[in-house]
Amino acid sequence: EPPKIRLPRHLKQTYTRRVGETVNLVIPFQGRPRAKVSWQKNGSPIDKNQINIRNTENDTIIFIRKAERGHSGEYDMKVEVENLVDKATIDIQIVDRPGPPEIVTIEDVWGENVNLSWKPPKDDGNAAITGYTIQKADKKSMEWFTVIEHYHRTSATINELVIGNEYYFRVFAENMCGLSEDATMTKESALIAKDGKVYKYPVYDDFDFSERPLFTQPLVNTFAIAGYNATLNCSVRGNPKPKITWMKNKVLIMNDPRYRMFSNQGVCTLEIRKPSPYDGGTYTCRAVNELGEAEVDCKLEVKGKG
Repeated sequence: EPPKIRLPRHLKQTYTRRVGETVNLVIPFQGRPRAKVSWQKNGSPIDKNQINIRNTENDTIIFIRKAERGHSGEYDMKVEVENLVDKATIDIQIVDRPGPPEIVTIEDVWGENVNLSWKPPKDDGNAAITGYTIQKADKKSMEWFTVIEHYHRTSATINELVIGNEYYFRVFAENMCGLSEDATMTKESALIAKDGKVYKYPVYDDFDFSERPLFTQPLVNTFAIAGYNATLNCSVRGNPKPKITWMKNKVLIMNDPRYRMFSNQGVCTLEIRKPSPYDGGTYTCRAVNELGEAEVDCKLEVKGKG
């Protein structure tokens, strides 16, 4: 029986996974007597320490426990029976959130409008940049508000700004995995002048935006039902961006598959998967940067079903 690879339909296009996800591909084939299966990645032998390959008489399995961007590439499969050969190629793409835009510049200020431009990020996360999110902050409060989302170009005009106020702007990049972890901010501010004159403040290197961590939304005491996922949320700000850790009853939560931790634009989330009454207790979120640290905590009570 000559060799024949039966490539599943979903592997005929680029197979995309996010960083950290599992890759588990089963490719059936036929051929008798027992076929010899070999693999290459980008034309070189596959590193067995990084990628697990298991062959049986009628299929081959590629397994990667935690995908990294270095696992991306063209995987060539060859099945041989005596001097007959069949080949197939799988294109695997491992993607991540992008880096922030390169530089954000105030190009012009007129009336109640500001014109911004920026450069695409150096790191696109191995996936096409699908858009940008633009935020503004009044210099007095430095609270950020989103003005444009999913925007495709690299320049934009921000309208309806308040006369007499002074603004900074920042831009996040976005791809299929979501927004960049950080944003790039304008170095200078834009003053919306009362007399209609165009004015841009010069860049002052000594202006310091450093801020110790401060929780702007605390954790709240929560009831959960056993077996149903529970989430705890709080918000923090600080510059440099604080490092977030979570604790249960003052013990650090580390590499425990029952917990997932997210942090996006200052919103910190702890997801507790299918909790049992044993998961009740005091949970603490701690934020630390080089200027200091802050903590908030709450009680979680898990009730049995029914």
